[in-house]
Amino acid sequence: METSPADRTAALQQRNQRIRFVLFAILLANWFVAGAKLIFGFMSQSAAVTADGLHSFIDGSSNVLGLVAMGVASRPADDDHPYGHGKFEALASLGIGAMIGIGMLELGRMALDSLMHDRHAEVTPAMAGVMVVTLVINLVVTRVERHYGERYKSTLLLADASHTLSDVFVTIAVLASLGLVALGYPKADGVVALVVMVFVAWVAYGIVRQAVGILSDTARLDAAQVAQHTMAVSGVRSCRDVRSRGMEESVYVDLKIEVDPELTTAQAHEVADRVERTLHAAYPQVVDVVVHVEPEHAPPARADVSPHPG
Repeated sequence: METSPADRTAALQQRNQRIRFVLFAILLANWFVAGAKLIFGFMSQSAAVTADGLHSFIDGSSNVLGLVAMGVASRPADDDHPYGHGKFEALASLGIGAMIGIGMLELGRMALDSLMHDRHAEVTPAMAGVMVVTLVINLVVTRVERHYGERYKSTLLLADASHTLSDVFVTIAVLASLGLVALGYPKADGVVALVVMVFVAWVAYGIVRQAVGILSDTARLDAAQVAQHTMAVSGVRSCRDVRSRGMEESVYVDLKIEVDPELTTAQAHEVADRVERTLHAAYPQVVDVVVHVEPEHAPPARADVSPHPG
């Protein structure tokens, strides 16, 4: 059943409110994890654990950024933003990538400091227990956040889920380093911190690449497929210049169609309306379709090119 623009706007606002709720819950979990890691990291003088705590703290900071961005993204279209505020969500994702990059530099600094100045971690059962508990929390957070990211088709939640997943692998690596330090390989603390830095850099690259694709108006729909749906509409003679952009869950489409030049303005408008309804039905994520109607141009008459006698 076709939904009205008002219904689609209301659904989008409701979706954004639910995303904000998920982000707030994840924020509390991330800051609990970050606090535990930082306290035990500083107490044990472990570069890897402290770096992991900083990584978790960045997770929490990214959630704050996400909450602010979603508050802006949920606003309806206005005169200054006729296409809505959805791209602020992509900007937040870009900010998350930038934060990960900052964390990566801090990881590198701490790792090199540990290796060059021969600073070794003091491994205790309590610290190992805290790392295991935070690992379990991060696994639950990642699963929940990815579930709701896919459910609401939220670029921000999916990006933040990837970020939290990176924290899971970081924690596993840190646990491995603590085991090696306990076994008599103290330099494992700094080496693992360097490995973590490389992994975090890769995660940052993926998030930034996705956000840049959205902000640079990467095509969201297959143009040939959109043209195929359009050509199936009665009255459409041709379809060209199909363009799409926007977020994954809120796509804007514009295209040109040609119709019988003998149609009245009202009849041509009805053809355009049918095209809009068809595309909304075929692509639920499409929030707006602009159809440019033009009269079909007759092919040019073929010139007589027969050779002159003699």
